[in-house]
Amino acid sequence: MKKLRAAIVGYGNIGKYVVEALQASPDFEIAGVVRRSLSETKPLELTDIPVVTDIADLGKVDVAILSTPSRKVEENAKKYLEMGINTVDSFDIHTDIWKLKQSLDSVAKAHQAVSIISAGWDPGSDSVVRALLQAAAPKGLTYTNFGPGMSMGHSVAAKSVEGVKDALSMTIPLGTGIHRRMVYIELKEGYAFEQVAAAIKADDYFAHDETHVMQVEDINAIKDMGHGVNMTRKGVSGKTQNQLFEFNMKINNPALTAQILVAVARATVKQQPGCYTMIEIPVIDLLAGDRETLIKQLV
Repeated sequence: MKKLRAAIVGYGNIGKYVVEALQASPDFEIAGVVRRSLSETKPLELTDIPVVTDIADLGKVDVAILSTPSRKVEENAKKYLEMGINTVDSFDIHTDIWKLKQSLDSVAKAHQAVSIISAGWDPGSDSVVRALLQAAAPKGLTYTNFGPGMSMGHSVAAKSVEGVKDALSMTIPLGTGIHRRMVYIELKEGYAFEQVAAAIKADDYFAHDETHVMQVEDINAIKDMGHGVNMTRKGVSGKTQNQLFEFNMKINNPALTAQILVAVARATVKQQPGCYTMIEIPVIDLLAGDRETLIKQLV
């Protein structure tokens, strides 16, 4: 079996788990890790894995798994798609997903490549569950309640605010899809907490939710990467009302995100050129193994 060669772009929380997920996948080999700089000491777990600043130094790469902040996804994806390399990402700014899809679709088609965007667990695998629940009850309401747990996207957004040394954003579900953001920050010297807190609350990641910002001495003392989701849909199947569905998960956030990224990386080579979200991908394309065996096992 010819293995797919995958490059991991970025090596933060998600990148480390992508390496583990690839190592556990029988149909992948790790081409290497792409980082902005090689000035940092090479982590022990990457001892036998090439680490470069330019993906071209890795030879043939089938798919680039973007483990970068959402606001860096578009520029990185375009760069690799223009090289004919498939890309996958966990872009999590829900309101900008359609815009990103349109932006990357033309680039992917022009260079005979495939991009699968917003492929974490939400948006991502949860999006597939929402679509299935809506198929089961076309009329009705779905509520997605996250947490309590660490939001990686929100934590990265808070950390990017000037004056923040480190940050942890916790998502607290209030019910019916409404959430509170509890943001804990370490301040850099010389910055006023009130000004930094105001800047965080003004960021689009936080501006639409109730947000509380608190200063702490050490983020690592409180950091927990656990997260979860409770999803419910109450609706109508045909003309029969009061159908009620519920879906629950308790997870390690970056580990699940990484696993979904690897699954959609596998699916990129089975699609026509263009940009896709996860609800557009056949579920069977996410799985390793031959189609006949999978159908016999799962249907």
